[in-house]
Amino acid sequence: MPIHDQGYRRYGGHKARTGTGWMVIARAGIRTFIGKRAFLGLLMLAWAPFLVRAVQFYAAANFTSIPQASILAPSAETFRQFLEQQQTFVFFVTVYVGAGLIANDRRANALQIYLSKPLTRAEYILGKLAILMTFLALVTWLPAILLLIVQIAFAGNFTFFKANVFLFPAITLFAFIQIALASATMLALSSLSKSSRYVAILYAAVIFFTQAVYGVLYAVTRSTALSWLSFSANLAQVGDVIFRLPLKYDTPWPVSLLVIVGLVAGSALILERRVRGIEVVS
Repeated sequence: MPIHDQGYRRYGGHKARTGTGWMVIARAGIRTFIGKRAFLGLLMLAWAPFLVRAVQFYAAANFTSIPQASILAPSAETFRQFLEQQQTFVFFVTVYVGAGLIANDRRANALQIYLSKPLTRAEYILGKLAILMTFLALVTWLPAILLLIVQIAFAGNFTFFKANVFLFPAITLFAFIQIALASATMLALSSLSKSSRYVAILYAAVIFFTQAVYGVLYAVTRSTALSWLSFSANLAQVGDVIFRLPLKYDTPWPVSLLVIVGLVAGSALILERRVRGIEVVS
């Protein structure tokens, strides 16, 4: 077929902004998991405690004439307990979503394809983190904030909110710490293997083994001063401080916070070393 016009024509499209490659990875990953019925079922199950708490707030606001209704009245501890209950779903969502985020790419030798494009390691890691952090926010921060709104709606006033105005930043901060710790740890473990099943087992081992070690030491010493050895106990200690509640353990909360920061920093170091493209020498 003859070419009738060989003249130069300017590109009419839009140039993609630099530093936005992670959004493509995040969108693709989120769409993939939303398309899985089993995962949607898990998300729906994770919202069951929200419904229970909503019914509790309704009863506390509408059955004030009943003496037992005062037991159902919300407090700062109620929201702290709700986020603590969500830890179970945080675990399952983290395992379901996060175990294969990097492990599957390593098994398929896709890392060299990702990093051969104008995509930095930081963008790749950020995109993977965004996938997991988005779903974890859906089972922690979002339902907790909606519970706060539901309480105001059922009460018909801002009395509780004004008395506990710190709850919004407290929920946001603690949920972020929960999400950041779980996401960073899982992503680091996912970068260590090509098997998502092995990564899931390894993550579960980290959670339960640290708790078991602390439990044994507590049984021997009868002291909670070594709670910093437990993954979940550190979160609980920091959470109690954020929600202005009495501490459960004797470990100073700055120590627990330092352990959490150390785990996130260690995970970042592992990711920096493990997520690398393959350099081809000609």
